[in-house]
Amino acid sequence: MKSTTEIANRFREVILNGTWIANTNFKDQLENLDWKIAVSPIQGLNTIAALAQHIHYYINGINQVFKGGTLDIKDKFSFDFPPIHSQEQWENFLTKFWNEAEEFASLVEQMSDSKLHENFVDVKYGTYKRNIEAMIEHSYYHLGQIVLIKKQLTK
Repeated sequence: MKSTTEIANRFREVILNGTWIANTNFKDQLENLDWKIAVSPIQGLNTIAALAQHIHYYINGINQVFKGGTLDIKDKFSFDFPPIHSQEQWENFLTKFWNEAEEFASLVEQMSDSKLHENFVDVKYGTYKRNIEAMIEHSYYHLGQIVLIKKQLTK
């Protein structure tokens, strides 16, 4: 199996369909979640919706680079999103999240293994592989937060 296929499948595991590492994934945690729970603040923490949107922000920004565009995402804007005010808005966001996560994985799969070792945009950002793996690790970090916040809000 190509390295790019393996890393794409690791990404799918955390966002769309895996249970091997955390026994859950973003889709499993968010798909049937009421929007009111998703936007509920607890103890000064980020909301579930904000954490999901944060991860989506990075996926979308990296997809742009994968498709030949520029790297326009900035950490300082990675939590700036319009509020969600309805179940329909929440579900529309989730659909976009799942679609763009699958696009991310597909774009990784289409890369050559040698592309993984090339510089990502600029040498200061490291390689494509480093950035893809960072996206996976970053996603697991926030998935853990979502699981804990959800437990607190639904107990």
